[in-house]
Amino acid sequence: MRKARSVFIWAVVSLCMIVLITLPVNLQTQLITSITVVTVMALIKILKGEGTWRLVALAFGTSIVLRYVYWRTTNTLPPLNQPENFIPGLLLYLAEMYSVAMLALSLFIVATPLPSRPSRAANPGRLPHVDVFVPSYNEDAGLLGNTLAAAKAMDYPADKLHVWLLDDGGTLQKRNSGKLLEAQAAAARHVELKQLCQDLDVTYLTRDRNEHAKAGNLNNGMKHSTGELIAVFDADHAPARDFLLETVGYFEDDPKLFLVQTPHFFINPDPLERNLRTFEKMPSENEMFYGIIQRGLDKWNAAFFCGSAAVLSRKALESQNGFSGISITEDCETALALHGSGWNSIYVDKPLIAGLQPATFASFIGQRSRWAQGMMQILRFRFPLLKRGLSIPQRLCYMSSTLFWLFPFPRTIFLFAPLFYLFFDLEIFTASGGEFLAYTLAYMLVNLMMQNYLYGSFRWPWISELYEYVQTVHLLPAVVSVMLNPRKPTFKVTAKDESIAVSRLSEISRPFFVIFAVQIIALVITFYRIYAEPYKADVTLVVGGWNIINLIMAGCALGVVSERGERALSRRVRVNRRCEFYANGKWYAASIEDVSVHGARLHIFNKHLDELLVGAPGEMRFRPYSGADLETLPLIVRNIEPSGDISNVGCQYVPKSALDHRLIADLMFANSDQWTQFQESRRRNPGLIRGTFWFLGLSLYQTSRGLVYLFRSMRPEREAQQRAAKVNAG
Repeated sequence: MRKARSVFIWAVVSLCMIVLITLPVNLQTQLITSITVVTVMALIKILKGEGTWRLVALAFGTSIVLRYVYWRTTNTLPPLNQPENFIPGLLLYLAEMYSVAMLALSLFIVATPLPSRPSRAANPGRLPHVDVFVPSYNEDAGLLGNTLAAAKAMDYPADKLHVWLLDDGGTLQKRNSGKLLEAQAAAARHVELKQLCQDLDVTYLTRDRNEHAKAGNLNNGMKHSTGELIAVFDADHAPARDFLLETVGYFEDDPKLFLVQTPHFFINPDPLERNLRTFEKMPSENEMFYGIIQRGLDKWNAAFFCGSAAVLSRKALESQNGFSGISITEDCETALALHGSGWNSIYVDKPLIAGLQPATFASFIGQRSRWAQGMMQILRFRFPLLKRGLSIPQRLCYMSSTLFWLFPFPRTIFLFAPLFYLFFDLEIFTASGGEFLAYTLAYMLVNLMMQNYLYGSFRWPWISELYEYVQTVHLLPAVVSVMLNPRKPTFKVTAKDESIAVSRLSEISRPFFVIFAVQIIALVITFYRIYAEPYKADVTLVVGGWNIINLIMAGCALGVVSERGERALSRRVRVNRRCEFYANGKWYAASIEDVSVHGARLHIFNKHLDELLVGAPGEMRFRPYSGADLETLPLIVRNIEPSGDISNVGCQYVPKSALDHRLIADLMFANSDQWTQFQESRRRNPGLIRGTFWFLGLSLYQTSRGLVYLFRSMRPEREAQQRAAKVNAG
């Protein structure tokens, strides 16, 4: 009876909604309605309405979106007998409908995401054996030493913790390669990493052949290990001491649990954050996914494996013959298979690892290309909507995760659509200036407001659009390629621990300057057409305004591809730990003020350091979280800054043994609370209006910076041409 009543209520509500959406009204009524809805949504936001009020605001916004879709479908498409207008008009319409569909999926997933789970401590008497897998391909020993040391130092019974380095860079296939240099490098790596693992009391494991990339490497690790649970960390993802204590306890509660996933926190900025200098003040791009979307997926039992920072059930993996390897995104594919077999997942919204992001724009694009191609392979080979065993919400969640990576297509269409009218006078959107104001502008404004409602402090206005734009230029060919040949993509390891010594333009920056130049020309044509065709001024102003929005985005992208020189590989993290500093035969009382994976800054309570010299060797003695005794870490002094009775001394670590890697890991990674505090310090919502003005100012500055970098890069070419001309003249 209750179910029948619910169905009846939903049917009545749906019928009322359809009537409202399709109700014929004049332009003035539509404009008043749009203004009213925007005002109500703004008031609810200003008054900080949550819970039911948040859903009310989203419902109002949805009504405007659906009203726009109905109007767009029935009134704006060019006639079929004008193919030069109809074909690009239809492409634009499909791009908009894709955006509406993704908005609908986002509303379903994150309208009311699960709150962050409370800490779930494991039962000390029933702790399972855990195998920790650190797969590696080409990472250097220093990076691996820190990660392995952090994994080994996790707060867990030593007899139940088994850490494995799964080395795919020293396989027998590579050591016997016909290319001499490659074979020698693989053999040297094999010897070096075996010794590192022996020093750290970690098991080194390689295999004969590099088959099935990361999935094959992990499956080889499973064949040689026996732990009930498997924790996976990428080579640059170092865990905090409490990682296992915060995760393994959930497996006691649910025998069908296959995954506990935690966020990926990064200690260095991605290229956009570094080049725009937003890392310390704006949430990182991945925080929207790990802070909101994964909690929304978790609500529907659809949080998926992200390749690292996770604990998985061996029993569940063995039921599916290990990690899946058909696509190059083995993580999501594995989760899809296990969800389809009735297993469950959990997402713990607490950063418990710290990793590295790609530092250069080219590496960033390479990483995202792999993600996009892998998701397209899953869409092609596994098609989640028809995946047997998934619930309807799970199907929708996985479709959202895979369809998202089609964004290069609509972004390209949105970029070039205004140019069809400005350059070729094609009318691909049949509407007057007033209709655009009442329908399209209201839809765009409501869309931005809904994004702000959904993601608020986790994603500032226009930042999603910027990230998608800078990726679109190079991801579009990658996505098209995998669609034409879905088995072609191969797994490529993302470059880690990079640095940029000299400011320069990215090697893949040229298309962005070409697009910017075309849009500048389109801006000039806009002014010309307003002057020459005043009877079309309303439409020209609308299309020209659209092009200006694209121009602002393209200008900001010039700053993204202008790589800032930076010697530091990772940002320093503020800490507050007592220590002692040794130099010139004396020990000084000191405190550790900030640390990175490469060095630390100390405050030494002595303004007379007996003529301490830059480059002088020293030592730092402190008490690790993992022990009661003081330990000593060798250093080199890099800089000295006297400040009253305190001297600020910048130091670089000089690890000489496995113990030194453990101390570096303790300084940098042991305390997970510091990552949470850093994230929370950036999570504030500037609001739609202030955020828009901030982005406009950012874009103007980055446009000028990008053009300066361009002119600087052209100077050496001109000088080379002049020298060549002189030689030829001589």
